[in-house]
Amino acid sequence: MEAMRAKTPKKPAVKKGSQKNLKEPVGVYCRVRPLSFPDQEFTCIEVISDTTVQFHPPEGYYKLNRTGNDKETQYSFKQVFGAHTSQRELFDIVAKPLVDDLIHGKNGLLFTYGVTGSGKTHTMTGSPGEAGLLPRCLKMIFNSVGPFQAKRYVFKSNDRNSMEIQCEVDALLERQKREATPNLKTPSAKRQVDPDFADIINVEEFCKVEQVDEDSVYGVFVSYIEIYNNYIYDLLEEVPFDPIKSKPPQSKMLREDKSHNIYVAGCTQVEVKSTEEAFEVFWRGQTKRRIANTHLNHESSRSHSVFNIKLVKAPLDADGDNVLQEKEQITVSQLFLVDLAGSERTNRTKAEGNRLREAGNINQSLMNLRTCMEILRENQMYGTNKMVPYRDSKLTHLFKNYFDGEGKVRMIVCVNPKTTDYEENMQVMRFAEVTQEVEVARAVDKAAWGLTPGRRFRNQIRGGPVGDEALVSEVGLQSFPPLPLCEILDLNDEQTLPRLIESLEKQHHLRQMKINEFTRQANTFSALLQEFENAVRNKENYSQGKLNEKEKMISGQKVEIERLEKKNKTLEHKVEILEKTTTIYEKDRLNLQQELENQNQQLQRQISEHCRLENRFQGVVAEMTTKWQKECDRRVAATQLEMQNQLWVKDEKLKQLKAIVTEPKTEKPERPSRERDRERVQEKATRRSASASPANVLPVGVRRRRSRSAGERWVDHKPASNVHNETVMQPQVPRAITVSVPSEKALAKCEKYMLTHQELASDGEIETKLIKGDVYKTRGGGQAVQFTGIETLKQQSPGSNRKRHSSSAAPAQPDGMESELTDIETRCSMAVEMRAGSQLGPGYQHHAQPKRKKP
Repeated sequence: MEAMRAKTPKKPAVKKGSQKNLKEPVGVYCRVRPLSFPDQEFTCIEVISDTTVQFHPPEGYYKLNRTGNDKETQYSFKQVFGAHTSQRELFDIVAKPLVDDLIHGKNGLLFTYGVTGSGKTHTMTGSPGEAGLLPRCLKMIFNSVGPFQAKRYVFKSNDRNSMEIQCEVDALLERQKREATPNLKTPSAKRQVDPDFADIINVEEFCKVEQVDEDSVYGVFVSYIEIYNNYIYDLLEEVPFDPIKSKPPQSKMLREDKSHNIYVAGCTQVEVKSTEEAFEVFWRGQTKRRIANTHLNHESSRSHSVFNIKLVKAPLDADGDNVLQEKEQITVSQLFLVDLAGSERTNRTKAEGNRLREAGNINQSLMNLRTCMEILRENQMYGTNKMVPYRDSKLTHLFKNYFDGEGKVRMIVCVNPKTTDYEENMQVMRFAEVTQEVEVARAVDKAAWGLTPGRRFRNQIRGGPVGDEALVSEVGLQSFPPLPLCEILDLNDEQTLPRLIESLEKQHHLRQMKINEFTRQANTFSALLQEFENAVRNKENYSQGKLNEKEKMISGQKVEIERLEKKNKTLEHKVEILEKTTTIYEKDRLNLQQELENQNQQLQRQISEHCRLENRFQGVVAEMTTKWQKECDRRVAATQLEMQNQLWVKDEKLKQLKAIVTEPKTEKPERPSRERDRERVQEKATRRSASASPANVLPVGVRRRRSRSAGERWVDHKPASNVHNETVMQPQVPRAITVSVPSEKALAKCEKYMLTHQELASDGEIETKLIKGDVYKTRGGGQAVQFTGIETLKQQSPGSNRKRHSSSAAPAQPDGMESELTDIETRCSMAVEMRAGSQLGPGYQHHAQPKRKKP
């Protein structure tokens, strides 16, 4: 038997360039979590098709954030799973192809991504009665390779990310050693299932991979790590208990093997033989994973968990009896199931202290993952060769080989339709859009070793050894009837040979019938094959015709593309010219704007200088006006004093003459002092200024003389409380408009203005003053009054002060008349006319004329 065993054939060479150029995009799927309270919460996500979701912004979102218009946004994925999608449907579409590739020697990576509380852990692990992707993957693996597993410890892992094969004797010794020394890291198949996860791994659906290589043996190894604060920790590592000083878990390092694959150095790998054992290992590591209670999730994952399923495959020898001991024949494939920690905002989770630092590290690692995806996409779309920063994060560094083409990559984006998660979900959607545009090189199929198939089956038929834990399928064999005994014990035996001849004839007849049946079936199959070839040929002709039409259409589209490219170049040239022209005009505009600013500044300076000069001129004019006014007042006071002195001298002379004529002796009147005269002058000036202070007085430099024509109209302004003094002389003005309050309308119709003013004199009599003025039009279109004179009417009794002394406030006569005109009789025979320049009132003087006597 040993001499007849064939040698292992050499591995055939792989043709270069056969499958290296094949690429496929990263498969991105979307799963919408159902609302916790559908009646009390509003949703912002709507599934509109099997591949598209639509986001509705919450009410007032854009007003609050001041961004864009209030509109919906749609995102497309490879497939969208609604809120009512079962775990089985999700597994059949997303994870089942990855398990199939794992059984056939290909790697796979599946990770869940989303915000905190979006259902990532539920999707990966599941809940009682709803097994997640991880237990379903384990169930499918053991359903497929369970009958073909090698004995425990036949495969042995080393610290260099590779596997070795032990002979049956070494494996048996290893098993006995492990059974003698209980090790918690190695689960027992005889142990009962933990009730904590018994409902989770209870998968009723039977699922297995078709076309499993039955001529090989398999070994399943699992490992479980977490990436916490950018450090890697082994969740299956058993730390020895020290009651004095407990040791914290040590972080692990990433290494690169001889095949340039990244692995976790010193990570515990446990060989498992059933789904229960594998999930028990996972559950033991899950209890050590770091979770915390946040404002958004009671059990929020604070780390990225990575569960690795490693499948080792080795072929049987030519006899199908034992495993080949050549290390080069081992095929190792891995499936990584990654549950990423949720991205979150600290202002919503109210994180503080360690929770805040954990959230910062989680967001930073996810940001590094997004940066790597963006640079990969840019390198593939634009042909650039930027370095992808895998080493910035342990998460991206660990999966570097997968993004470079070591296997399929699948991502499930979990979203929570609550309106409070709208902004975070939008960030997740943008990352998913970038990820599904990244292409990963398709894994190359590994070449077969050229061994004859069916070795295990033939070994079982021969009664060869079967593995302790392998199950042999019942196969019905089609054979001929058994031959009768051929042993002849007697020379006279005449029955044995006829029976043998008859049996052989029957077998020959049966063989001939089978040959005829086979020929008939072969002819039928040939006819069917011919029909199939004809159908295929017709389909090829039809496809060729369609292909020719498509080629014509493509050629036409190429011509149209060339025309559009030429047009595009022409438009680009025009745009370039317009940009240059725009640049020139922009420079001119800036120059003109600068010049205009300079002119405006210069004009402002000139206006400021003009205003300053105007203010200065007004100040000088006011100063000169005040100065000359004071000088005029001083000169008028001096002239009045001098004239009063002259009148006093004349009055003294008249008194002396009268005393001589009428009275023998009279006392000499005292000469008033100059101070008393000055006080009288000041008192008169004060009365003049008080009486001439009505409103609307327009100071004019040159005063015009009042016209004496009779056709002028007057505004007779009389107060409402005018007292009738019953005098003979009453002011009567013809064609006058009598008003109690002057108005602009009345002033516009007249040329003259008269104000009646009454006051109580010092002797108790009522004194009436008529203040006259001219009406002028102003520049603004209004009316103004310039006062020109005052007429006084005063009533006196006949016996009081019959003679008027020359010491009164009457001014000196300009013509030098003597004191004989001071008597009342003489004064009554004179007419009095008020003229401008008089000292009796503001701007008036007396002109005395002799009154004509009647003949």
